[in-house]
Formats: sequence, C-alpha cells, structure tokens
Amino acid sequence: MSNNDLAGAFYFTLALVNAGLAQGKWRSGFGWWLLSLFLGPIATLLIVVLPRPKPYRTDDE
Repeated sequence: MSNNDLAGAFYFTLALVNAGLAQGKWRSGFGWWLLSLFLGPIATLLIVVLPRPKPYRTDDE
C-alpha cells in the first residue's frame, strides 16, 4: 500500500468514527461523516468540543 492509500483509509475510518460520535451527541451522523471526509481530525475536535444541541420544545408542552 502506498502512503496515499493509507491516508485515504485513515480518513475514511476516522469519518466513520466521527459519525458515531456525532450520533451520540444527537447530531446528524451522515452530515458529520461528509464533513469529516474533508476536515478529518479537525472534525473530530469540533464534535468533541461543541456542546450537545438543546432539545426542541414547543409551546404545547
């Protein structure tokens, strides 16, 4: 395997891990997976640092 193949495999695997982390924080797994393909480790940092979104409330409750 060349270095480019290894880097691609790393980024793809990291994107899958980020999707799982995002879903654990009630965020879109697919959206973060796509973002992670471009940002890589920076997306991981954002997922960990950003707080969970507040639950949506309606006036009916």
